[in-house]
Amino acid sequence: MGRYALQRLWQMVPVLFIISIAVFSIIHFIPGNPAQIIAGPNATPEQLAALEARLGLDRPVWIQYLVWLQNVFTGDLGVSYINKYPVRDMISQRIPATIELAIASILIGVLIAFPLGIGAALRPGSFLDLAVTTFSALTFALPSFFLLVLLILLFSQEWRLLPPSGRPDLFEQPGLYLKSIILPAFTLGIGVATNLARYLRSSLLEVLDQDYVRTARAKGLRGRLVLLRHALPNALIPVVTILGLQLGDLLSGAIIIESIYAWPGVGRLTIQAIEWRDYALLQANVLFIVVAFLLVNLLTDLAYGWLDPRIRFDKSRT
Repeated sequence: MGRYALQRLWQMVPVLFIISIAVFSIIHFIPGNPAQIIAGPNATPEQLAALEARLGLDRPVWIQYLVWLQNVFTGDLGVSYINKYPVRDMISQRIPATIELAIASILIGVLIAFPLGIGAALRPGSFLDLAVTTFSALTFALPSFFLLVLLILLFSQEWRLLPPSGRPDLFEQPGLYLKSIILPAFTLGIGVATNLARYLRSSLLEVLDQDYVRTARAKGLRGRLVLLRHALPNALIPVVTILGLQLGDLLSGAIIIESIYAWPGVGRLTIQAIEWRDYALLQANVLFIVVAFLLVNLLTDLAYGWLDPRIRFDKSRT
């Protein structure tokens, strides 16, 4: 497994290189000029030209890319065009908030999806099965930002039980922090639960019909033991794939949710970088998002071998 992980890491290098070229090119096609935003609407053409030369924006795009790539390899992600703050520090300050929200959302999604998915699979055609299917269809069709707005209006404006936005410090105000993370985490967790419950139900239905499950039951094993030891581990493989994709999306930053709720994560920082036309910050944000997604996919693949020992990553052993 270690050799496979190293091979996958090596394969990420050309992927990151190609994506970096595409992202760098697309970002520079975004309408707007960072120099104009920094200098203001009343800046003269001479002032704009001098500012573009200082920022390196007067060079050809391919030269700007090579300079940026060289700096990335040395760990230098540049300086924000707007506030002159190191981009690496800006992103590192936002990563904890995004990780906290992602973990809380995944936990909520798993706690909702597993009882619903397992219950629906054990009783196909029942009222619970119909309720889970209806729940998945409704929540899948409901936009997450619309759900968050409804929850804010209900729990913050009407009942005044939870704060409408913000992220207090966990150590200074732990109670207020827990209240603040409930709404965005629950909103994202519902989306996670929708996919997980649907895939867990279909996967578990397929596994429960396999010969080895019927054999285990014929030997007199209790239903709960058959489910936990034989059926569920094999049914989790496609579920882990969906869970990995969901976690990759969440670690990349829930852009809309973080923006609406004023959650200071990577997603909100990405929106701000687009609004400011801050190329250095936006390029580094996208690079972080791609790396996070690729690493989560790698961990998801490695989890297959842990769930099913029959899976071997080293072809020489097969």
